[in-house]
Amino acid sequence: MRRPVLLVVAHGSRDPRHAATVHDLVRRVRAQRPGLRVETGFLDFNVPSVGAVLESLDAEGVRDVVALPLLLTRAFHAKADIPAVLSEAPPRLRIRQTDVLGPSPLLVAALERRLYEAGLTPADKPSTGVVLASAGSSDPEAIAVIADVAREWRHTGWCAVRPAFASASLPRTEDAVRELRELGCARVAVAPYVLAPGRLPDRIARGAAEADVLADVLGPSPEVARVLLERYDAARTPLLTALGA
Repeated sequence: MRRPVLLVVAHGSRDPRHAATVHDLVRRVRAQRPGLRVETGFLDFNVPSVGAVLESLDAEGVRDVVALPLLLTRAFHAKADIPAVLSEAPPRLRIRQTDVLGPSPLLVAALERRLYEAGLTPADKPSTGVVLASAGSSDPEAIAVIADVAREWRHTGWCAVRPAFASASLPRTEDAVRELRELGCARVAVAPYVLAPGRLPDRIARGAAEADVLADVLGPSPEVARVLLERYDAARTPLLTALGA
């Protein structure tokens, strides 16, 4: 039996860097799992749309699809937008939606990778405060997850870790930077907890103007690619069991 196709469902953006980063990440996933068919569909702004990809797969005779929301927290897009789009798929397709990417220890490892690439070293951790800067959400569940990630990350040796948000919620990145200064951290680093460049990541970067270190977005890091494959495998197993495979 063929393995289900992995359909990565990205939000999309008017910023061309967003789609380019998504495609880079998908290429890394393919490299980590040769033989797995991975397709990409966008909810908005970019092509192909999720609906168009599903129609194309159906026309080819594909029957099993694992749809993976390229999202770090479970908020409106994961709870409403994506299920609505998938519900309009051709009826012959059997589709299982995975969990979102976060939280995951691999994402924290990717955050640290980006901080070290920006110039920090493990020896800097005790004297460095980190702003965990996310896009933001009006969904309390999503906000709580970011706070939990910051709290757990702090226990790995950083001077302090504070969550911040580019939209919808407070504090903003610049406020969290000032708080860490007042707390007495010798240096302050901003770690964007976002997958790809765009308007909100740019806002995070502007808010990091007074920080000592600004890390890059998570992007196509190997850890993120591994999380995608973990989510795929977790969703694929019950799908195959139901089919008697």
